[in-house]
Amino acid sequence: MSEPRYRRAVVWFRRDLRLADNVALMNAAASAAEIVPAFVVDPGLLASERMGAPLVQAFFGAVAALRDDFRACGSELAVLRGDPVRELPAFAREVGAQAVYYNEDYEPDAIARDDAVTAALRSEGVAAHAHLDHVVLGAEDVSTLQSAAYRVFTPYKRAWLDRYRVAPRLPVPSESAIEGKLVRRETLAEASPNPKPEDFGFGSSPGYPACSERSAREMLARFVAPGGDAERYASARDVPALDATSRLSPQLRAGTIGIRTCVASALPFDVWLSELIWREFYQMILKRFPYVASGPFVKAAARIPWRNDEREFEAWCAARTGYPIVDAAMRQLNQTGWMHNRLRMIAASFLTKDLLIDWRWGERYFERRLADADLAQNNGGWQWAASTGTDAAPYFRIFNPVTQGERFDPAGAFVKAMIPELARVPPKFVHAPWTMPPLLQAESCCRIGEEYPFPIVDHAAARKDALAAYAPVLGSGNA
Repeated sequence: MSEPRYRRAVVWFRRDLRLADNVALMNAAASAAEIVPAFVVDPGLLASERMGAPLVQAFFGAVAALRDDFRACGSELAVLRGDPVRELPAFAREVGAQAVYYNEDYEPDAIARDDAVTAALRSEGVAAHAHLDHVVLGAEDVSTLQSAAYRVFTPYKRAWLDRYRVAPRLPVPSESAIEGKLVRRETLAEASPNPKPEDFGFGSSPGYPACSERSAREMLARFVAPGGDAERYASARDVPALDATSRLSPQLRAGTIGIRTCVASALPFDVWLSELIWREFYQMILKRFPYVASGPFVKAAARIPWRNDEREFEAWCAARTGYPIVDAAMRQLNQTGWMHNRLRMIAASFLTKDLLIDWRWGERYFERRLADADLAQNNGGWQWAASTGTDAAPYFRIFNPVTQGERFDPAGAFVKAMIPELARVPPKFVHAPWTMPPLLQAESCCRIGEEYPFPIVDHAAARKDALAAYAPVLGSGNA
């Protein structure tokens, strides 16, 4: 065994709040005699308009769980507060570390922050080592024969699979690698308390997803077990009442489970594996086309004449559009900090096509309400629905909220669970309750305009308006 490169190294945890399958942690263990784990609570980041309570609660819960895991090993997760550019060099000096290890992040603001942190560390004589961890294959690893970025998912997926089959990126043994390497708890300064959402002006809710490495492992094991939901994922994933998805997206966002671990488990399940490769695709798009963080991937789409009616946007946010499948989706989001993927598409299509509201309004609203809020995935999904992004839905594909409800929630089970006002409405009318005769409305305790709103737009008319707005911009030869 070679001599360690460093006497002591800090591992800076960010969106990788776990011990297992953690690339930076494993590399630190290979290079340092002793490891000091740290997490930085950045008030500036928490003050961002992109930050919401469900995500903050998920991360802080995961930090507390990771801290417990380190304490069970006799060590400690140092929780720092402040700007990482100042806090990490100061902490490295305090603990006598010669290096800091961390895992990369593809968000433009995170890249700028990491560059500044690296420069600050090196100015203090502390080495900085970044590693690829939040994706299986890096943004530059899957390219066309001309070394260009793929702009369409299907050829990207084929190339991704070809690359993976030749050289699988398996989960790394970081948990075993750190044995005997962690700094003893008593050698560090007295620990600061765990951060709480309320410390930074956010509310908490027992309805939001809870994240920890243990719960993530248990969720994955249940999902892929014989007879588990992974076996019916291809046929049931679009039916919100069945709740047949993995529900791992908040865990992946907080990094309480490694993406290599998920991909290795997904190999027998083609459709679920494809969804994980979509995640890789959107991360690649963000890294190689960072302008998508603030504008459309298809630059011509910047000319779409959005109506941006604020009252209609408020109705959409408040789940009062009068279209049950849309309102049920928004209630799920507002109450639980999560939304079923099919419902995300329906809600986004309604906002951008039926209401002609700029997709960025919806993107920001989702960011503040989702526990799995991730710039790459959220942005990619919204731009797909709005027909402004890579591999986007054609502009003339406009979801009919009534037929979508009838197709994916035929008996109205999900709608009725989320909207009690519709509980007594017969299945025939549950997705278009305004078509009920007045007497039946009274019998069902669902009088339209009183217990439940009228539709805020007529879908048929809204569809014509959307086509008229989109066609001159994204029609043949214009994109």
